[in-house]
Amino acid sequence: MRSQPLGQESLTWRYFGDWRGMLQGPWAGSMQNMHPALGAAVTEHSTFESERWQRVMRSLYPIGGVVFDGDRAADTGARIRYYHKDISGLDAHGKPYHALDPDVFYWAHATFFVGTMLTADYFMGGITEAEREQLFVEHRQWYSLYGMSMRPVPETWPDFQRYWDHMCREVLEDTAAARSVLDMSALPRPPFLPWLPRRLWGLLLPGIEKSAVRMTVGLYDPAVRDLLGYNWTDRDERWLRRVGTLVNLAFRMVPARRRMHPRARAGVDIAAGRQPANSPLAETPDRNLPPLSRRDNPRHYVPGR
Repeated sequence: MRSQPLGQESLTWRYFGDWRGMLQGPWAGSMQNMHPALGAAVTEHSTFESERWQRVMRSLYPIGGVVFDGDRAADTGARIRYYHKDISGLDAHGKPYHALDPDVFYWAHATFFVGTMLTADYFMGGITEAEREQLFVEHRQWYSLYGMSMRPVPETWPDFQRYWDHMCREVLEDTAAARSVLDMSALPRPPFLPWLPRRLWGLLLPGIEKSAVRMTVGLYDPAVRDLLGYNWTDRDERWLRRVGTLVNLAFRMVPARRRMHPRARAGVDIAAGRQPANSPLAETPDRNLPPLSRRDNPRHYVPGR
């Protein structure tokens, strides 16, 4: 039976797909890459190092589509599954892995779910425990749209909390792939800011890196901070909360539709009747596409291929 997509009545539609979610991007990327299999897959197969901005920005489209594509969401989930079908190898311990192993695939989704809660909690004014439980129920529905086995997915919110704690304490590792996410010292100028002088970007980058890493450390669970050797004080927490408050206040001055990623905005517009239901999906602009030599690679999302 085909899984039912999430809709505009869901909390996930409220909190996911908002541009504020980019602030937890380094957290999500590093958390995913601390999984031994995912870290190995990124090291062996990903183009992240050579396409840091492009790889992230184009991935937001299909990932967001599983939430916002309505009746087409399951098809988007199937395409994401297809991108991973031939990604396999051996991890640092010599253990075979495959990107479509249910435990591996679900871990990435678990970070999307927890990242949604972190975004809402720190940068969107906060959420209640009841909302966390509702988001948990919705994340199961969301995950079912990938067509993957539901075996690794916890049944209840307390079960998920135990699962997450176990992963942070017992499974995650300090991998080179996770450290590469946190190393922004050579981060290139964003392709969506072509007007920004490269020299100015170079001057801004050290401060951006310091703040981004500090923010990411604050979003980690204590066990993950310990794993990576970071400290976190009450003063640091107050700093992060102040930053979150300022971000939330600033976004209140942005029109609601402009706070959303294009794929999310398109889904909302279709649900509201502002666009026909069969409107073309919002796809990544050309600036985010992989190099021409890689566009035939089935691992890459390339619109129209």
